[in-house]
Amino acid sequence: MTAAAESGIPAPAVSGTPGQVFRILHVSTGNVCRSPITERLTRQAVADRLGSTGGLVVESAGTWGHEGAPMEEHAARVLTEYGADPEGFLGRELLDEHVIQADLVLTATRDHRAQVISMGHSAGLRTFTLKEFTRLVRAIDMATLPAPTSADGLVERARALARAAAALRGWLLAPSPEADEVQDPYGAPFPYFRSVGEEINAALDPVVTALTGVPAGRR
Repeated sequence: MTAAAESGIPAPAVSGTPGQVFRILHVSTGNVCRSPITERLTRQAVADRLGSTGGLVVESAGTWGHEGAPMEEHAARVLTEYGADPEGFLGRELLDEHVIQADLVLTATRDHRAQVISMGHSAGLRTFTLKEFTRLVRAIDMATLPAPTSADGLVERARALARAAAALRGWLLAPSPEADEVQDPYGAPFPYFRSVGEEINAALDPVVTALTGVPAGRR
């Protein structure tokens, strides 16, 4: 029996149309740097491994989002270095409807996580910082998740992964509070943006592997 099964912690309820989509919402402050990078890298990584994003819908928003603003230039450059597409992005301010629709919310920092949870909508059950979620995912036995053999299978796997991560919360603690955060590169020179991109990409890799069942470079 896994630690998740033994914990007795209720799994988060997930929203969305059953058997259709699983919505992942990435949240940062302005929605022009960290969350756009995370959104587009997630889409790219899933598509690279499965050939499409299937039933996964990946979006982003900002707690102080620059509504309609383009992605920050350095953030777009980071994405192109990873072969991801920065085009057509417009910033969004985080709204209740975004949280209500999301099955999984991944934030840049603990403050963002707290702000999402404060909006209600049972968001606490399905909101993590990105690096917190990565840490929990690493402890989950992938053999216990449904196989993503179809779009519906991918959605069911994502739901099971979110439930398992929620069950482990409180069991696996971060070595320090800062370990669960991605710092804001806004206004910094490009080398710092690149380092943040590397940090985000490293955190996403085990998450995308868990979602798709396909390690990087194994398609």
